Amino acid sequence: MRAGDPAAFTALYELHYDDVLRYARRRVDEQAARDVAAETFLVVWRRPGQVPGAEPLPWLYAVARKTLGNVLRARAREAALRVRVRTATVAGVPTVRADHADAVVQNAQVAEALRCLSTRDQEVLQLVAWEDLDLAAAAQVVGCSAATFAVRLHRARRRLGRLLDAPPPKPGSAFPLLETEAR
Repeated sequence: MRAGDPAAFTALYELHYDDVLRYARRRVDEQAARDVAAETFLVVWRRPGQVPGAEPLPWLYAVARKTLGNVLRARAREAALRVRVRTATVAGVPTVRADHADAVVQNAQVAEALRCLSTRDQEVLQLVAWEDLDLAAAAQVVGCSAATFAVRLHRARRRLGRLLDAPPPKPGSAFPLLETEAR
């Protein structure tokens, strides 16, 4: 299909939209199937040069399959988040803090403690906590084995915990957490 050929796009759409929609309906609910079909033809519109001229339907199914994968992964992430929120609520952990000031103070303490850690410790903790990577993926990012990364993570968590458990700083102390760590 040539780029900028609305007639060719319309013909392809009219010929195969129902096929793509049926393909998606067999795998997900009606609304998601319609979204998958629409997204599939959006890909056709954006990349008309990639559509094979002789047999476009298998290519369309491949695009729909990848789009379905994205939909299913998003649903899995949403379900996991709902479980985490429900578990936190059931465990008695409030999902919304009653006093925002306490959260601000705690966040500031964590940020200060993180700054006191080495760059390597910061990176290890951030890859797991902020980027939500598993051990293998995080190890790949830093260029080590998963076992080595697990050890680094354990040690970084221990050092961060020690900094957070340190007694309050003395008045006038410029680097209270560093002084505690030096002991």
